[in-house]
Amino acid sequence: MNIDTHQIVSISEANQNFSKVARIVDKNGMVIIFKNNKPKYKLVDIDSDTTIEMTDDEKIDFVAARILRRYHRAFEELAK
Repeated sequence: MNIDTHQIVSISEANQNFSKVARIVDKNGMVIIFKNNKPKYKLVDIDSDTTIEMTDDEKIDFVAARILRRYHRAFEELAK
């Protein structure tokens, strides 16, 4: 795997300044996060990454499931 040095961050930097890491992903499409001086994680822009293929309906389902998990109690109260 070839890695552009502009796409590398340490795990401590990712932990302390995630918004900076997200900006790098926005600019370059991905970031490789190193742990113990080795590539460990890959953070990608889900809309531009070609290895993750989702239809628009699948993306909506993904986001809807996340919202339902987050606000489950509120939805239960509204259902009463």
